[in-house]
Amino acid sequence: MFKSILHHNAKNSEDCAKVCCTKIEHFGVKVGDLIIFEDVNIHVHCGQLTALIGPNGAGKSTLLKAILGEVDHTGNLQYTDAKNCHTGHPVIGYVPQYLTFDVSSPTSVMDIFMACLSNRPVWLFSASKLRERVLKNLKRVKAEYLIDRRLGALSGGELQRVLLALALDPIPDLLLLDEPVSGVDQNGLDLFYEIVVDLKTNEDMAIILISHDLELVSKYADQVILLNKKVIASGTPTEVFSNDKMKNIFGTII
Repeated sequence: MFKSILHHNAKNSEDCAKVCCTKIEHFGVKVGDLIIFEDVNIHVHCGQLTALIGPNGAGKSTLLKAILGEVDHTGNLQYTDAKNCHTGHPVIGYVPQYLTFDVSSPTSVMDIFMACLSNRPVWLFSASKLRERVLKNLKRVKAEYLIDRRLGALSGGELQRVLLALALDPIPDLLLLDEPVSGVDQNGLDLFYEIVVDLKTNEDMAIILISHDLELVSKYADQVILLNKKVIASGTPTEVFSNDKMKNIFGTII
């Protein structure tokens, strides 16, 4: 799956909050007797980048899958739109850590968009009908020049920007990024974060990012959640990085 989008009809609420917010409340995932995580509560505001950090096996990627509805979980997901006073489920965009495909395939970036944006087989309609829409999406991530490039010819950073462009159609209320720059070179990494900051600021988007790069988290995140089966600490990067529990898990902090 190249992206996951959940969209339910919003309903009016006279008591809607004044701040646009996605609330992850009392989330838990259990497999048999094994607790992956439990009682996770996170509020992500629009225009905010929340970094989700923690050791391997802490439940970070599973939490994103639970938010997407791809794994069974306890708890509720609630979205409040301050502008229209609507509540319900958010529209969610998702960028995975990597995409597995045959690098020798002739499949192009345009082909992937056609497959994702239409319910019909791609050979049954003209690419020209979607080309302008695809170019607009790619332009958001500074990648419109890649529209006719083969997927197998893309660099790691280019592929992640294409996946990000897919996740932005339609523009989501909540964007989930699962270690999206793992293995990407420094130039691609810097460009990806510039785009994410632009989306957060100019699209007023709520973003949850899983990352193991604490230096980048410190530089770009507005909120940090330290997860290890449950929320261990939360707050600004400075607050979380100075927490003794953080030091116990990661040792010396930047």
